[in-house]
Amino acid sequence: MSRRPTDADWRRLDRAVTGRVRRPGETGFRAASTPFNKRFAGITPAGVVSVAGPADVQRAIEWARETGVDVVPRGGGHSFAGHSVGTGLVLDLRALNTVTADGSTGLVTAGGGALMADVYAALEPHEMTFALGNSDTVGIGGLTLGGGCGATSRVFGLTADALVATTIVTADGQLRHCDAGTEPDLFWACRGGGGGNFGVNVSFTFQARPVADCATYVLLWDGADAAKVFSVLQDTVRLAPDEFAARIGVSKAGGDTVVSAVGQHLGSAAELRDILDPVLSVAPPVRTVIADRTFWQAKDDLRHETAEGAFASRTNIATGPLPDEAIATMLSFVERRPASGNPDGGGAALFSWGGAINRVGATDTAFVHRDAMFLLAMDTSWAADDGPAVVEANLRWLTELGEAMAPYVSGHAFQNFTDPDLADWRTAYYGVNYPRLQRIKRQVDPDGLFTFAQSIAS
Repeated sequence: MSRRPTDADWRRLDRAVTGRVRRPGETGFRAASTPFNKRFAGITPAGVVSVAGPADVQRAIEWARETGVDVVPRGGGHSFAGHSVGTGLVLDLRALNTVTADGSTGLVTAGGGALMADVYAALEPHEMTFALGNSDTVGIGGLTLGGGCGATSRVFGLTADALVATTIVTADGQLRHCDAGTEPDLFWACRGGGGGNFGVNVSFTFQARPVADCATYVLLWDGADAAKVFSVLQDTVRLAPDEFAARIGVSKAGGDTVVSAVGQHLGSAAELRDILDPVLSVAPPVRTVIADRTFWQAKDDLRHETAEGAFASRTNIATGPLPDEAIATMLSFVERRPASGNPDGGGAALFSWGGAINRVGATDTAFVHRDAMFLLAMDTSWAADDGPAVVEANLRWLTELGEAMAPYVSGHAFQNFTDPDLADWRTAYYGVNYPRLQRIKRQVDPDGLFTFAQSIAS
């Protein structure tokens, strides 16, 4: 457990860094430390350092070791399980947001605090990309370190697959450059081994690839069509080229159940319509949008925004299509999802994986899920003023849904969508790669400076 430093300790840290040290109650403290998931908004750090550069990270880590304080790095703050905040020292990396892109080599270097909006802005002039998230405020650090997937992953692989180098400050305060030839074990661990486990990554370098125009789609159905839509769309993904991506979802907010298919195709709208023809024929949507887009328009089309509030998520990996009984179970649960005051509601979705993701070996990187056809994501949400009974009912519903779906999926879970209620998270997130991750953790952080719930070797 992190100890509480004295006021003299804090003054010493303030003198040591160029950036800003903030304590509870001071201006900017909450903005620098409040997690995206308001489920964990009640966690208050002892202090925050808004670092000005890598040297500040080194000095803050040295101070934390001397004072016995746990350290948590915070990029975008989007950890689903609140792991971007703790009761010790939070390292706010937002100032490390510079992104440079070289169109001649395709190399892109992003600071450890860069957000998706920063990365996309640097990529667009060069008409190139790699797999990235679909929310402007997601941090590149957490995305990459957990593996990272996006609408282009069936062609480009994971965000972590595009990583060619990273610079990380480890628990000894050393600034280490890691790539396939230098510190190869630590580089391996940073490609899917989870954020905040091995140190503070202050920069990432990726290999980007050229992009061209594409097409996007949004299809919506009434809940009555859910079963046949899910069945046909799973076959659509199975038969489609890697250039096709889908998020097949069913959600309930208020009294309405809505089925949706959203995604893109790295080809023309005419090709996309042919791919989607089976589901358009079996169940005509109540809303159909299929359009040619530039890649950058498509990125905006697929942007995902959520309401303010608290949420919980549970994931699993499906190595093949869900059978009819699994779809029926999932739809039945969504129909009786408890109400809450959050307009996001709750539901379940299948994200199309496979393709380039599965053309990397399970042990080639720390990201072990290389046999997936779909990521199954289940979630629920509630508002800040919802009472304990509402929160308990929603969490119980999510747990029971996860248990009901367990016979149809692999038992693995996606480490980017961290689940604080997941029991066997070591196996679920990392599978056969966990023992190697443990060994690397003990080498670079033998005293457990970077320790949190679900941290490697905890």
